[in-house]
Amino acid sequence: MGVYQDKDRIRKPSSHRCSRSIRLSQGASDPLTEPETMSQPAFPNDMELAALIASKVCHDVINPVGAINNGLEMLDEEDDPESRDYALDMIRNVTSQATARLKFARFAYGAAGSAGDAIDLRMAEEISREYATKGGKHALVWQGPVGYMAKDKVKLVLNLVSLGLSALLRGGELTVMIDQRPDHPAVAVRCRGQGARPPTHLIEFLTGQNMPPIDALTVQTYYTCRLAQQCRMRLEVLRDGADIILSARS
Repeated sequence: MGVYQDKDRIRKPSSHRCSRSIRLSQGASDPLTEPETMSQPAFPNDMELAALIASKVCHDVINPVGAINNGLEMLDEEDDPESRDYALDMIRNVTSQATARLKFARFAYGAAGSAGDAIDLRMAEEISREYATKGGKHALVWQGPVGYMAKDKVKLVLNLVSLGLSALLRGGELTVMIDQRPDHPAVAVRCRGQGARPPTHLIEFLTGQNMPPIDALTVQTYYTCRLAQQCRMRLEVLRDGADIILSARS
């Protein structure tokens, strides 16, 4: 993996100094495991977390599903060939978006691939690319090995991709970098684009300060932190010039 030059951590979660490379020394404390980071707000139990994630998935697909319904209504009402062609194109486009979002949710939040403990990284790349690029505002570059990665770590990669999209509201390019070292993989998602900014509330969850209520809008950020904790990986938000880098390292 390449070295990130002139990076500054955004609001340090601890006194541990940031390495200039994606490789961090092992044993770095994970701020999510420290008692003070779990003091506020009230964290959801497993049943509440499942309900919040289900609500988020519904939120993510409601718009394209609603647009499909609008297109079908247009087909029922319009006789003009040009209008009908427009309606069909819209239905095809939003159906593709809905499919990409549901496929992403199945792997990022669900039990897809539960027959084994690892997921093919080529599938993770395909899912990430479809999810990130369907809207037309984002491009995705994937730099990683061919092989398999532990399921929870793949879920973490996918969720970092989703958070990376939220860091580029005006569009831009995501570069996913995976260093697949045995037992100690490292992941970084570089967010490059106009107005790139840290994902909403991620820093608050990492530092344990001013954390928002956990609801359908913030649950993915919380869930990503929980995944990193489960994987025993340290999450960081870094700035490299105008770029934002989301990093997870053992």
